[in-house]
Amino acid sequence: MIPSQGARACQSFAPFGALDASISQGTKYSSYSQGMTMTKLVRRASNESAKEHYVAIEKATFGAGCFWGVETRFSELTGVIDTAVGYEGGDLEHPTYQEVCTDRTGHAEVVQVTFDPSRLSYEALLDAFFALHDPTQVNRQGPDWGTQYRSVIFTHSDQQAAEAGSKIAELNASGTYRQPIATKIEPSRTFWKAEEYHQRYLEKRGMVSCHI
Repeated sequence: MIPSQGARACQSFAPFGALDASISQGTKYSSYSQGMTMTKLVRRASNESAKEHYVAIEKATFGAGCFWGVETRFSELTGVIDTAVGYEGGDLEHPTYQEVCTDRTGHAEVVQVTFDPSRLSYEALLDAFFALHDPTQVNRQGPDWGTQYRSVIFTHSDQQAAEAGSKIAELNASGTYRQPIATKIEPSRTFWKAEEYHQRYLEKRGMVSCHI
């Protein structure tokens, strides 16, 4: 038998009807109130616990040539929570690897690093970045040619931009490299995550390195 509209309405609002009826039954109303209070206490305890385990995270994005090896090096650093390879710096939306490889999209192959700044400083990431590639080369790294392989830092804050600029000035002044550093510093733009087969590329294939 299909219940009438009135029956459905009554069933839908049963909790309110029960609460009204319980006014004359103090024990039931008291139990309801205690239950609500206990729920609030549990939620509050849960929120406090979440605050205690809260970890501040930041993002950093670097282009240093072919992103396979670059991702592997960054993922090895203590304090790195996650890494992802992708494309950034161009105008084409949702670019594919094949499109980026044409050198006509304006995108660079990059690695976006999610890290815990309490365990790993941005300066340490900059040191790793400059150590794992040749920042004096323009639009290339080793045998890989094209603007997609350019040395670039996409900054996520004014602080990151200032630190990156200071690091480049420091390295240029130190004479570490025979040529001036060609690395560009640009504000972060849309990060387009690369196809899944590019993620953790070397790790998936049991490889430890490739040319970068």
